[in-house]
Amino acid sequence: MRLLSKFVITMLALTVNVSAQNTSAYPDVYSMKDRAAFQDAWLKKRLDTVIPAVMRDRSIDMWVLIAREYNEDPVVKTMLPATWLSARRRTVLVFHDTGEAVERFAVSRYAVGDIFPAAWNPEDQPDQWARIAELITERNPKKIALNASDVFALADGITESQHRGLLDALPETLRTRIVYDPALAIGWLERRILEEMALYPHVMELAHAIIQEGFSDAVITPGTTTTADVMWWFRDKIREKGVTAWFHPTVSIQRQTLDDQGQKMTELFDPSSDNVIRRGDLIHVDFGITYMRLNTDTQHHGYVLKNGETDAPAGIKSALATGNRLQDILTGNYKTGLSGDAVLAASRAQAIAEGIVPSIYTHPIGYHGHGAGATIGMWDSQGGVPGRGDYPVVANTAWSIELNATVPIPEWGGQKVRIMLEEDAFFDGSTVRYINGRQTKLHIIGKN
Repeated sequence: MRLLSKFVITMLALTVNVSAQNTSAYPDVYSMKDRAAFQDAWLKKRLDTVIPAVMRDRSIDMWVLIAREYNEDPVVKTMLPATWLSARRRTVLVFHDTGEAVERFAVSRYAVGDIFPAAWNPEDQPDQWARIAELITERNPKKIALNASDVFALADGITESQHRGLLDALPETLRTRIVYDPALAIGWLERRILEEMALYPHVMELAHAIIQEGFSDAVITPGTTTTADVMWWFRDKIREKGVTAWFHPTVSIQRQTLDDQGQKMTELFDPSSDNVIRRGDLIHVDFGITYMRLNTDTQHHGYVLKNGETDAPAGIKSALATGNRLQDILTGNYKTGLSGDAVLAASRAQAIAEGIVPSIYTHPIGYHGHGAGATIGMWDSQGGVPGRGDYPVVANTAWSIELNATVPIPEWGGQKVRIMLEEDAFFDGSTVRYINGRQTKLHIIGKN
């Protein structure tokens, strides 16, 4: 078992104190100054450790990233200090593996914080492209990696104009050494370090607390509140807590339309024309926040009690347990080196053998909500995902365990519902564990 650094232990202690000192259901949220300190410390550690690892894994001795202001390569965006909200003019970041260490510098008018020293003085050499070519020629790399990919959007950050500018600037001998290896960008984005994982539970705790309040009597009044009301409440609450949403939350309803004999009820429900939340509804939320550059992606269910009920019907609670079982099947099939498609196929086969009707569409998470790495199914590609599904699962990665199980509800005349679950988890190479737990009990609404 690896020992945590003093820095990680300090952050863990801070996280515990945040929860312990809080008298409400919400964890305290760090100030922007404190967030910046964490982000910059993580960035320095990642540049010192993750970059050499991914470059040497791929036998790449130079990696060149080019971004323009407001048109950032998504990888460059994650390499900027907390006080840099975008690239400036043309920002060029270069990593060069000397064999002993990986040097890094910016071929830009400005140094990028204190992590990428500036290697260009426009007064000495007015042509930025010429200076880039000089620096590369001096180092004489065997392979020059650029971020271009037909398969992975997050590894496709160099624009056509910047690609053309670099090629035009380089001598022919260096142009022939250019390679396009998405594993560099994916490796950088998908790998989590201990320091990040020390605070990811705090990020998830906030997301879970917002869902807990949103799916409660404090927000929902049966017969009055609409799904749109709850969605906009989530958006306002996210802003109130000082974080951001990376997608608009969705709230949906599944409602009984068959009686316990399997016959259609008198009042039919058309979800496209009625979004008022009623008693007896099974409601669902898909929700995600961004906080300290880390993303969450969560789907939970709530049940709105009918008059006289004190709990959800046994069939709905059992359906949630089936969804949990599908989660267990999927996470039990994670293995380093297996492709996303292989994990998908094994999990679906096991679930079907157990009588579960599965749909699995799990993705990595971290600096992006739909993060870099192996794709394990898509809702409309249950037979595998060409390209992204071929990518292998690797250790020290975070995941949104996203899926659904279709289950008949006896109390609803055998009517089927989809239990749509999503929880964020961490794979250490051996075990998948949920970052801040998972939903195993329905949110119960309408007690009042």
